[in-house]
Amino acid sequence: MKEWNEKKLLINDKGLMLLYLYTPMCGTCQLAKKMLTVVDELISTTIYQVNLNYFPEDAKALGIESVPCLLVYQDGILKEKVYAFQSVAHLYELVKAYH
Repeated sequence: MKEWNEKKLLINDKGLMLLYLYTPMCGTCQLAKKMLTVVDELISTTIYQVNLNYFPEDAKALGIESVPCLLVYQDGILKEKVYAFQSVAHLYELVKAYH
């Protein structure tokens, strides 16, 4: 996974883009990160980690209800907001469906 270091959230308008939204003090986020790290090794698309503490306006605009959250964009269109990180297999199958 790659940490988002840009000053603004910019969504690619071509292809698949995955954004993992988290806050550093969230215990559930740490577990979700471990699961996504495994998925990241299995897929060819980069998963970007976004610390929401730096993007409060974007979180509000996107209607983020809680963290952790995985945003799945296809060709610039938000396809899914995932809040339930059930298992590595579940996350892998979810992401694989967009390849």
